[in-house]
Amino acid sequence: MGRFRASLILVVFFALTPPLMVFQWVLLRLAPRLAVRFPNFYHRNLCRLLGARIVVKGEPVSDAPCLIASNHVSWLDISVFSAVKPLSFIAKREVGTWPLFGSLARLQRTIFVDRDRRSSTAQFKAQMQARLRDGDTLVLFPEGTSTDGNRVLGFKSALMGAADLTYFDRSAGADRAVPVQPVSIAYTHVHGLPLARHERPVFAWYGDMDLAPHLWEALKRGPFDVSVEFHPPVTIESAGNRKTLALHCENAVRAGVVAAITGRAG
Repeated sequence: MGRFRASLILVVFFALTPPLMVFQWVLLRLAPRLAVRFPNFYHRNLCRLLGARIVVKGEPVSDAPCLIASNHVSWLDISVFSAVKPLSFIAKREVGTWPLFGSLARLQRTIFVDRDRRSSTAQFKAQMQARLRDGDTLVLFPEGTSTDGNRVLGFKSALMGAADLTYFDRSAGADRAVPVQPVSIAYTHVHGLPLARHERPVFAWYGDMDLAPHLWEALKRGPFDVSVEFHPPVTIESAGNRKTLALHCENAVRAGVVAAITGRAG
């Protein structure tokens, strides 16, 4: 049954995704505002196809551009976040070279970072500033890598460069610091049953795992629940500096993950 389920999902995915990618490519050139929202529609339906039940807690920032600082567990995170609200990602440059996933990332207006070239920092910040001034929500994974889903690694303050940026608040007629919203993501149940600690890597993709076999095993397992918790936003002004901001976000995200995977979430 698991193999049939996985095969059916892949058949539907590959039947629908290529023409929708072409449609998004056209939107990017002819209707940029719709191009911001269309990936949200696509990923909501993709999550339904995958059997993902997304449980959202808290309130996402909706009245300003925002930098989301989240833990990173799996390739599934991209679809889950994108199904919750229109947004784009900040990703390492290598992601743009991945077959299919790289194309999907570019079509969702991902900002790629070359971490090995300090000379690209100014261009990277200019891209983020422009996007934030346009009102975008950007997702950053400050751990710098994905994990096994049972823990949260330290947030690297160097990766939170967008926190130093500003946007123009039209209602106040002045520049304001970009709000940074910590968000916890945790894979909690499969077929309605709680995932044990040793089972969570079925959905978590990390370390040296090969993508194709991991994807196949995850699709075989069946419907699953994922918790996404939006914690209160903060700014670099209120935190004091980038290092304390990163630590604040790390602590909030870790508390949310622990609550979700232990069943203590309210």
